[in-house]
Amino acid sequence: MANIQRTISPVDGSIYVERELADQRQIDAALQRAVEAQRDWKQTSLTERAAICERMVQYMLDHANDIGAEISWQMGRPIRYTPAEITRGFEERARYMAAIAPDALRDISLAPQDGLQRFIRREPLGVVLVLAPWNYPYLTSVNSIVPAIMAGNSVIIKHSNQTPLVAERYSEAFREAGLPDAVCQHLHITHDDVAGMIADPRVDFVAFTGSVAGGHAVQQAASQRFIGTGMELGGKDPAYVRDDADIAYAVAGLVDGAFFNSGQSCCGIERIYVHQAVYDDFVESAVELTRQYILGDPLQPETTLGPMVRTSAADFVRGQIASAVAQGATALIDPALFPMSKAGTPYLAPQILVNVNHSMDVMIEESFGPVVGIMPVKDDAEAIALMNDSKYGLTASIWTNDAERALQLGEQVNTGTWYMNRCDYLDPALAWTGVKDSGRGCTLSALGYESLTRPKSFHLRTVTDG
Repeated sequence: MANIQRTISPVDGSIYVERELADQRQIDAALQRAVEAQRDWKQTSLTERAAICERMVQYMLDHANDIGAEISWQMGRPIRYTPAEITRGFEERARYMAAIAPDALRDISLAPQDGLQRFIRREPLGVVLVLAPWNYPYLTSVNSIVPAIMAGNSVIIKHSNQTPLVAERYSEAFREAGLPDAVCQHLHITHDDVAGMIADPRVDFVAFTGSVAGGHAVQQAASQRFIGTGMELGGKDPAYVRDDADIAYAVAGLVDGAFFNSGQSCCGIERIYVHQAVYDDFVESAVELTRQYILGDPLQPETTLGPMVRTSAADFVRGQIASAVAQGATALIDPALFPMSKAGTPYLAPQILVNVNHSMDVMIEESFGPVVGIMPVKDDAEAIALMNDSKYGLTASIWTNDAERALQLGEQVNTGTWYMNRCDYLDPALAWTGVKDSGRGCTLSALGYESLTRPKSFHLRTVTDG
């Protein structure tokens, strides 16, 4: 009897997608097809690769509204926002990475020497296995898929079992774009089968986005092989609001950074440190703005805050909040303002906590939900010490009108990206990377091509006489 994967929608608890899981024979066949397809694909010109990727992007844009509805049903983000995952971030990243490929992959030519020609060429790795999460299912996956294809690799996508339709959309879009068969495939498989694929010699690189525990599992599966693994893992991203900041602007940016997508963002704001001189004003404004969210059915256009991905995720955040309150924290948002917020469901009201400290899990462990703690600080030094007091380091932001000071403090913070007066945004021209338990490796920017290729040196003696 076939094994069936079921996707339970957080919207109403119904089964939204059912898919038969691939068996070992099908997995083996997909791997072999990927190997064989890549041999031809790597000979395809960059111009043709870019044209195919452009047609793939256009397919996604043409179907953005339908895709948005699928995202909302699968993981719960309000439908007023989901089409923009395609029409904004996905399009921007895909087109940028395709556009820079000729420069990023160009041969590195060395100064001529008598009778010698020397250069370094970036060659594709082979088969890239992309393991993608549900929270931003297209944004997280496009970071690896498009540059892998552009670099001449073949790709196999294993998407989260919460968002299986995303992998299918990629396959359909690339097929419509004219990508040769098996250059981009998808599989619905178990975690054990993923581990088996990682151990298979036909897989040459693994691009993983997910939890720290998931990253360790990928590392374990790859431990007997000398292959690269890219890890984009968890975060507990901090923000620091200085006393010279535009408070209204900082509140708007940070409340959105904390609660958009119900806080389910690897680079969402999970802790805020505010200079004591402006602390009260900041907290008061943040509470006022947070109360304006509309928690409800994500398929309704007025909804601005949808359910979390599943009840267990919401219960985890409820537990963090309850534990912090038991330790002395104060919850400033009355859940009664959000009638859809009910125990035993994935619907959870946003929450702001004050009187918090780093002995509380809510300030040190990833929440991945609609809760944020706010602490007053007396100066820059205290803020930097608290920002660095974390096992994570994906992004951090400072809110100030002093750009010079922002740069000085940014050099002291252990993070992959340092923002001034913005947060929770990926610029495809910049390296997307993390430190500590936030991961290893890099996607986006010209540097994102480095992990998807290998350098090959050419050392040619062209003159042999004399």
